[in-house]
Amino acid sequence: MRAVPAPADVVYPGTIRLDVDASDVGRRIFRVREEIPVAAGPLTLLYPQWLPGNHAPRGPIDKLAGLIIRGNGQPIAWKRDPVDVYAFHLEVPPGVASLSLEFDFLSPQEPSQGRMVMTPELLNLQWNTVALYPAGHYSSRVTVAPSVKLPSGWQFGTALERSEGSGNATGADGTVAFKPVTFDVLVDSPMFAGRHYKRVDLGGTPAPVHLNLFADEAKSLDFKPEQIDAHKRLVQQARKLFGSQHYDRYEFLFALTDQLGSIGLEHHRSSENTRQPGYFTEWERRAPGRDLLAHEYTHSWNGKFRRPADLATPTFNVPMQDSLLWVYEGQTEYWGNVLAARAGLWTPEQARDDLALIAATYTDNRPGFAWRTLQDTTNDPIVAQRRPLPYRNYQMSEDYYSAGALLWLAVDAKLRELSREKRALDDFAAAFFGVDDGSMAVKPYLFDDVVAALNGVAAYDWAKFLRERLDAAAPPLDGLAAVGWKLVYTDKPSDYQKNNESDRKTLDYSASLGITIGSNGGKIADVRWNGPAFKAGIAPTSAVVAVNGREFSPERLKDAVAATKDGKAPIELLVKNGEEYRSVRVDYREGLKYPHLERIAGVPDRLSAILAPRK
Repeated sequence: MRAVPAPADVVYPGTIRLDVDASDVGRRIFRVREEIPVAAGPLTLLYPQWLPGNHAPRGPIDKLAGLIIRGNGQPIAWKRDPVDVYAFHLEVPPGVASLSLEFDFLSPQEPSQGRMVMTPELLNLQWNTVALYPAGHYSSRVTVAPSVKLPSGWQFGTALERSEGSGNATGADGTVAFKPVTFDVLVDSPMFAGRHYKRVDLGGTPAPVHLNLFADEAKSLDFKPEQIDAHKRLVQQARKLFGSQHYDRYEFLFALTDQLGSIGLEHHRSSENTRQPGYFTEWERRAPGRDLLAHEYTHSWNGKFRRPADLATPTFNVPMQDSLLWVYEGQTEYWGNVLAARAGLWTPEQARDDLALIAATYTDNRPGFAWRTLQDTTNDPIVAQRRPLPYRNYQMSEDYYSAGALLWLAVDAKLRELSREKRALDDFAAAFFGVDDGSMAVKPYLFDDVVAALNGVAAYDWAKFLRERLDAAAPPLDGLAAVGWKLVYTDKPSDYQKNNESDRKTLDYSASLGITIGSNGGKIADVRWNGPAFKAGIAPTSAVVAVNGREFSPERLKDAVAATKDGKAPIELLVKNGEEYRSVRVDYREGLKYPHLERIAGVPDRLSAILAPRK
């Protein structure tokens, strides 16, 4: 079998036509027709494998079916590469100037088959799932003219520009065509579509920003003006932070759904986002997770415009390396939380409560730091690919997000200390991500570039500061005290934690018993390695059937944990593991423990300054 041609910075001749029929929402099938201009001779077609934002080889090629290739109406045989299974080799016969491809993308029918991308009310079209492209060329040098057919009456949101007409409604037959774009821009420009849709102008200067809202039911789109105002302030605060924009317009694609698969995925001029249907209608209860749009929006600067050099690959089939995800995702997680507070999507108290949960996780519930480092977790997108793990807290997975945010909290505190509160990580953001205002060209960077930019804000041995925290067998927790706060535990959860547990349908006893348990049915989601429950012999995926001799309920378990405060007796649990029932004693005697933040007297309150809106 011949080798897959290496990518070259050479224009692919002609324009590929890509037509996707996404109207079969009942059977969840995307039907694809592709016309590729060719010349006679060997040709290799590629299905995108290494996906930006996934940081991993997760292209869903297992969902591709029915591939037929024709030239001049005659079938042309193809062979899949036995090593690189995302590559298809064929010989173009003399006299054939164009190939006609037909295939289907059979999207999941249920969550066990993968993320749901099509329902009777909504769909999420990711172009990388429905396209093959020629090997031997940078994806930025291949041009595609896309179109899509949607169910009658549906509307859509995307960063792509229509080739004719305007607005977000389809034509009479449900078809909409878009202007030709390069293949990398196409993959970076997904679509949401659905029956129930509203588009909101969030302002933005000089480039406009829109909130494209979709929902399972129209009632979920019933928002209040003050809720939209908070999203408008997000756009304003991001502009004040970075001092630039790297898009001609930005489209939030946002579905309020229980049916479409959960997602938060960044793109240069858009983002794919889902939250619960009550995002607007249950505003107070849905505060957890309201940093999502701020996080994905930040990625337009951090990740899409400024991109780690080892992630800036020339095609979607060249392997990525993830060594700088603690910047790409870690600092984005930091700014997502900060911008949510500055915009008013969170109150300052909610932002502190969220930080308390993160600090508690890395203080008491990541024993995996005994054998792994923060730097090593940047390999997790390739190692684990977000598959469920038996012992998440011990194995660790993508901790560069939240532990990375703690690292950048420490950096922010140090910058403020060194400059006597005159400079901050805001200045780094403006200097590093705010350059070349208006440019959409990717600007790669290396570790040394990050260090140099930090030194431009305040001179220090930043390489040592970062590496000491990235390579340590310990989480970077020092930033919390440096911004004037400390982690404490009380016997009452914050409203934010209660809402977080309600959203996740979990009971979080990780700081006490060392377990996280489902509120419906008592199934154990996680057991802290070497924690009290672990030492009692309890394993993940088992279920608590009874508490101290009585049938399990969330209230009984909470009362039993609270009763351990007197230190008289352990908790007795009846646990079902597979077909086995076993009574175990959990030797824990400290009562309920819920995390909160408390001010440290005599230390400047830098956290409040960090969370305050920019004027």
